[in-house]
Amino acid sequence: MSDEDRPHRTAAVIPAAGRGVRLGPGAPKALRALGGTPMLIHAVRAMAASRAVSLVVVVAPPDGAPGVKNLLDEHALPERTDYLVVPGGDTRQESVRLGIAALPEAITTVLVHDAARPLVPVDTVDAVIEAVRDGAPAVVPALPLADTVKQVDPRPKGEPEPVVATPERSLLRAVQTPQGFDRATLQRAHETVPPVGEGATDCAGMVERLGAPVVVVPGHEEAFKVTRPLDLVLAEAVLARRRANDGF
Repeated sequence: MSDEDRPHRTAAVIPAAGRGVRLGPGAPKALRALGGTPMLIHAVRAMAASRAVSLVVVVAPPDGAPGVKNLLDEHALPERTDYLVVPGGDTRQESVRLGIAALPEAITTVLVHDAARPLVPVDTVDAVIEAVRDGAPAVVPALPLADTVKQVDPRPKGEPEPVVATPERSLLRAVQTPQGFDRATLQRAHETVPPVGEGATDCAGMVERLGAPVVVVPGHEEAFKVTRPLDLVLAEAVLARRRANDGF
């Protein structure tokens, strides 16, 4: 069977081995509660909400895979989707690589999603998958920038920093996840791109360094990353509005 004739099967990899220090002390960021449910569970449900996603792989802290497996077992998840928990590595790149290694051979499209983006709408997930299936090796959801951006000459923390350039805002995008990939391209990036330098923690950035094309599709304002305490307040508000509107 040629590659063109193979059925498209999509899996999502969620690296959740980090500690999320910017949210302060306590549980790892992915396990923080949002509306009474760990953010990780929201993120898993967001991926599984797409009918195209047949498998979700959660990459857990190296010593925390059994606990994360129990967490998934405790929460209601769509039955049409399979779930797998694997131990991660010391870096995000290593964790993603371990997640890819756990995928069945039949998977052709891979999503990589931040556990800290728990509220991404299913339409965004589907748009990324569709663009990969239409032939793009790498796809990133992104939004235009609301703020003007300045390039500076960095100084030690707290010192005034000289502005060296003002990039044209209309040419810039703020990227989100899930990022979507042709599986072979993503595997090649993880096998050949050194884990240092700009883009080393971003799978699409790694594919760029291969020289393969990366395209952008429209992101969504609710796919924001929960990184700081104020983000958690916003996420709670979005979730409360959804529950009021959807009655769940």
